[in-house]
Amino acid sequence: MNLLKELNEKKEWLRKLATLLARPAGATELYRLADAVRRKHTGDEVHVRGIIEFSNHCSKNCLYCGIRRASRAQKRYCMSADEIVTTATRATEFGYGTVVLQSGEPAPYEINELCAIVSRIKSETDLAVTLSCGVYSPGEYKNLARAGCDRYLLRFETSNPDLYKKLHPESSLKNRLQALQHIREAGLQVGSGFMIGLPGATLEDLARDLLLASRLNLDMIGCGPFLRSPETPLAGGNRALLHEELYFKIMALLRLLNPFAHIPATTAFDSLTGQGRDLVLQRGGNVFMPNLTPTRYRKQYQLYPDKPCVDEEADRCAGCVKARLKSLGRPLASGPGHSLIPS
Repeated sequence: MNLLKELNEKKEWLRKLATLLARPAGATELYRLADAVRRKHTGDEVHVRGIIEFSNHCSKNCLYCGIRRASRAQKRYCMSADEIVTTATRATEFGYGTVVLQSGEPAPYEINELCAIVSRIKSETDLAVTLSCGVYSPGEYKNLARAGCDRYLLRFETSNPDLYKKLHPESSLKNRLQALQHIREAGLQVGSGFMIGLPGATLEDLARDLLLASRLNLDMIGCGPFLRSPETPLAGGNRALLHEELYFKIMALLRLLNPFAHIPATTAFDSLTGQGRDLVLQRGGNVFMPNLTPTRYRKQYQLYPDKPCVDEEADRCAGCVKARLKSLGRPLASGPGHSLIPS
């Protein structure tokens, strides 16, 4: 059965989830349950994964994205292979277990060059390597796996095909979901997720997003709030579209529906509200993703406004992460933090 059709037929589930999201009360108990499920299935340790935003070149024109092809607000850059590898090795100095290489779509490297970068990182460190560079062919995902890539992150953004097409005029939700299947078939751990509060999305759409993320049996589920970005067709108006509590309710429900998944406290939550990432870690999250990108590039990778830490060096970010985790009573995890999904 078609996956999206299957979700649409779960009308009772969709209704219950939408009602729960709309209800103003009950958040405290929901958060307590999510935190308990997180502790039972993933433990108290927090896996820290350093992000390297190695290029802001992008061939796509998604309506909400600050580095979309049509944007003239940011100077384009691409880190060299040596810069990427050198930056990745710093993750080991800080005790991180994973490095996440992120760029616009696709990465401004030929696939063999990207594979060579991954191979160098794997040969020079004990880090797990995650890539997030958009859609590739099935064979290219297999090449990345052979090069040593451990995981691939590709968010589906919304489960509503019409809304997806409106926001991503050069793509389709069907192709995005097919790419996720190709990633899994290549032997890579799969990360995906959605954006919370997209213009035009209903509470039922958000309920369907939750079910789709769960149905995909993802190793990692990364979600974050939609924040209006200047120099995009969706600029203007309120930065975020939903009541603040709703964003955190969704993260708690993600944990309840996916007890073994790695769920990161994404950076955008700090832009949504002060110490937002800390709140996600207290409401089901078990992953923190600090920025390793060299400072001279950070301001040019502005997917959304008011992005935190753009002026900080990586070592300062590392100190901040450890202080935040200590204040929450959550130890830093050791090792690569591979998938916890039962086989």
